[in-house]
Amino acid sequence: MNRILFKNGALLDPLQGALQPGHNLLVEGDTIKAMSTQPIDVHDAQIFDLAGKTLMPGLIDLHAHMVATQFDLPAQARMPNVFVTLKAIPIMRGILRRGFTTVRDAGGAGFALKQSIEMGLAQGPRLFVAGRALSQTGGHGDVRARSDFIVGDAPCNCCVRVGALSRVVDGVDALRRAVREELQMGADQIKIMASGGVASPTDPVGALGYSEDEIRAVVAEAHARGTYVMAHAYTPESMQCAVRCGVRTIEHGNLIDAPTAALMAEHGAYAVPTLVAYEALHLEGERYGLPPESAAKIDIVREAGLQSLEIFKRAGVKMGFGTDLLGPSHRMQSDEFTIRAQVLTPGEIISSATTIGAEILGMTGKLGRLAPGAYADVLVVDGDPLRDLSCLGGQGDHIPLVMKGGHVEFNELR
Repeated sequence: MNRILFKNGALLDPLQGALQPGHNLLVEGDTIKAMSTQPIDVHDAQIFDLAGKTLMPGLIDLHAHMVATQFDLPAQARMPNVFVTLKAIPIMRGILRRGFTTVRDAGGAGFALKQSIEMGLAQGPRLFVAGRALSQTGGHGDVRARSDFIVGDAPCNCCVRVGALSRVVDGVDALRRAVREELQMGADQIKIMASGGVASPTDPVGALGYSEDEIRAVVAEAHARGTYVMAHAYTPESMQCAVRCGVRTIEHGNLIDAPTAALMAEHGAYAVPTLVAYEALHLEGERYGLPPESAAKIDIVREAGLQSLEIFKRAGVKMGFGTDLLGPSHRMQSDEFTIRAQVLTPGEIISSATTIGAEILGMTGKLGRLAPGAYADVLVVDGDPLRDLSCLGGQGDHIPLVMKGGHVEFNELR
């Protein structure tokens, strides 16, 4: 079994407020075997002497789309499958290079893409996939243009387009079947559209999504298989409906108000803000093909983003780290740290991308911290992220080594 020893690193534990110098970490196989301030005696290990560089757990992005390869999602849904798949490969590699060793895909990626990474056919983060997100007719996941009649979805699973991040499903019985299908095909969690959105062409941001009966059916089916539901939602009314029906995580949540945040805290629901997505859409959307109908909706949610962080924080709602970027804007992923730093402390932001992320995924003890028994997802960082988050920015410029599951994915240490 392969062994790797990191010597003399400054440990970043998200549960502590400062770096802890002089730590040694032994990796055995895909897990952390030992962590100590004392020398670890091992004779057959590859050794990295870090000379005081920071050792921290791999980052977790809870809202990303591996197969969102361009801004114009309606056009992507008609793109040949092989084009979408090949265009996703550099996106996944870039995400891993920036230190995100785990990603919860929020719609589009399926079991085969997850398995391809696990088999070494592609380089990318560990994936928790939602399969195709579920949308009502005319909702956020319905990317069909307005027309005199509606052409139905693909007639069978063999005709599914890889570039389609969602599927249109209406009614309690149809939703129960759709959830069962997505879970059978390997989904780790279920994604629904609970309000309107930006990237979809025909729904106002304030539109409500599924009815309570429909959401409860989705939640019940997910619960029956030991998993949970994540809901795209912007408005207080849509968030309240989702949370009352048992949805576990609210995605985006830009237009949150104090009573809704209090309801979320009462029910133990999580928020996953994705503020960098709106900066990217504002700066580059029209340039890279975002349809005019979508571009007109950006400012509605963009301007409320920072205030939503303040409201969630005051209410005690736990926030995960998400980005929700499309196409070429994936390079802006780490800018989410900088945006959140206008409201939150570095420690709070790092926790969102480590321990809270692990909690949402049901992987506490395995992800989000460097401790014996956890997966060996290890970053070596030049600098102290608890003092200056810029060392986590860019394209991994200050992260010379990225390890995922005990395998060194990138190494620029000298």
